[in-house]
Amino acid sequence: MMKNNHSIAPLTLAALGIVYGDIGTSPLYTLKESFIASKLEVDEMNILGFVSLITWALLLIVTLKYVLFVLRADHNGEGGVVVLMQQTLQHVSTRGGFWVTMAGLMGASLFLGDAMITPAISVLSAVEGLTVVNPALEHWIVPIALVILFTLFMVQRTGTQKIGTFFGPIMLLWFSLLALIGVYQISMNPHILLALNPYYGIYFATHHGWGSFLGLGAVVLAITGAEALYADMGHFGRLPIQVAWLGMVLPALMLNYMGQGAMLLSQPQAIANPFFNSVPAWGLLPLIALATVATVIASQAVISGAYSLMQQAIQLGFAPRMLIKHTNNNEIGQIYMPAVNWLLLGMVVAVVLIFQSSTNLAAAYGIAATGTMVFTTLMFCVVMRRKWQWSKAVVVGLTAVFLLFDLTFLSSNLLKIPSGGWFPLLVAGGLVFIFTTWYTGRALLNRLHAQDSLDLDYLLQNLAEYPPQVVAGNAVFMVGNPYIVPQALLHNLKHNKVLHQCNVLLSIRTTNTPYVAAEARLKVEHLNDFFVRVTACYGFQETPNIRHVLFLCRKQGLHLEMMETSFFLSSESIVLAKHTPKNHMNRLRTLVFRSLYRNSASATSFYHIPDNRVVEMGSQVKL
Repeated sequence: MMKNNHSIAPLTLAALGIVYGDIGTSPLYTLKESFIASKLEVDEMNILGFVSLITWALLLIVTLKYVLFVLRADHNGEGGVVVLMQQTLQHVSTRGGFWVTMAGLMGASLFLGDAMITPAISVLSAVEGLTVVNPALEHWIVPIALVILFTLFMVQRTGTQKIGTFFGPIMLLWFSLLALIGVYQISMNPHILLALNPYYGIYFATHHGWGSFLGLGAVVLAITGAEALYADMGHFGRLPIQVAWLGMVLPALMLNYMGQGAMLLSQPQAIANPFFNSVPAWGLLPLIALATVATVIASQAVISGAYSLMQQAIQLGFAPRMLIKHTNNNEIGQIYMPAVNWLLLGMVVAVVLIFQSSTNLAAAYGIAATGTMVFTTLMFCVVMRRKWQWSKAVVVGLTAVFLLFDLTFLSSNLLKIPSGGWFPLLVAGGLVFIFTTWYTGRALLNRLHAQDSLDLDYLLQNLAEYPPQVVAGNAVFMVGNPYIVPQALLHNLKHNKVLHQCNVLLSIRTTNTPYVAAEARLKVEHLNDFFVRVTACYGFQETPNIRHVLFLCRKQGLHLEMMETSFFLSSESIVLAKHTPKNHMNRLRTLVFRSLYRNSASATSFYHIPDNRVVEMGSQVKL
């Protein structure tokens, strides 16, 4: 969404605290893990090679690809792989749409897998600094990390604006120290500045065979968090994110990586922990404390992105309803989802307990990030060519550059599958299965409803010929298809044998855009003296609210007072058929769908309908 100029400074500071925590804490472990993964000697050419590769990955992937290009692919200020998927779907054929949808779902699932790993590896890497002070503290690392992570997830309910306001100044201090430490070490050994020459990175990558290829899988740790720039754009806007990166984050990261390299040139034995060994002994404990806070903040980027992504998945019909709380009245993109928050916490705790250390987690880290990057590049290619109408030469050139890095990093990370890379792939595969099962199951339910339902026009004609008893009051029937008779209305007529004075068939539609213009929000059709059809449209980044719908109805002359209105909802109970009917889901998918359906948030809580105004009419559906 567009931001006023006067709000750029505070939004930039807040974005610094939310968006860049992940990529901003990568210096804690990237260079160390690069040498561990490659098993190469810590000598001058290898140091220059790794630092050069990291530097140019930051420049070409994060700066060129994401900050300068991908952030342009917003939709009403919203970003993320799901937004990109929706834009791409508008410019491909039906057959191509299937593959675009699968790419978008896979990218979204990998991002959620990344959201489970990032908090664990970030906090563990900071707490591990205690072993530099005293190796005997090693057995305290996991318990301390778990306490920190639990506290982080507990404060999510306060909202990203308040968290970002608190985190922003801390990250400003963090990046300032990264730059100062880097400048100090560079001044001691300016020879490291040769790493700015891409020759050293290319030479390293082409002259060390298998070792350099393995090392690339760790170099990618320097750019994990890049996807969060795009996913979190709806929280702060494009300009604050770009200003924060170019003005503070990029210079600080480049200086720090070069500073670590400069120190290693004279002290190769410091490779055990080059980040913390870059500071004098008197500054070690304060830096560990600040690093711990910074890694807590690092986790916020993917957590905020996970909320946005799951909201989009729910609105587009790929995930069951979950409670969504808006934490800022002025910024609609700032939300908190309790179910997602606690599920993430559970998975993060499991990751910490399974992997125990940042080095073990480094094997699992990277696949999720690079996989999402590949899917983003492929869909962004379609947007550049079909939506923006850029020339084929420009599109092919940019896509080739992006994919060269993306696929190289992805392929090197695939080697990590046996040693931990299986985890994000398992999570992503499970999430894609859940997303597609829910979407298919809902489509099947809608098809069964259409087969068993009456045409609305037929009912209106029948009621005109044989009018039932009319009672005072308003009845709102929530319907998926506004042209067939809702089951709740049929049950009311059959069992209660009455018709309300005003009957509203309310259909809430989700568009393929993040937001809907005010003039296109509501459509009111008076069908006869007793029936009104109301269609409310919301973007996939918006959360419908029944009070808002009634307010808009009053503006169009349809007065529905909440305490004079009853809401009739159809509630299905899914039962398993003895034999799977033709064109239905298989038994496993049916069982999963039934479980998701039972545990999804009720329409009452999702649409914020007062409990004492709801009447539910139940029925059974065989799947």
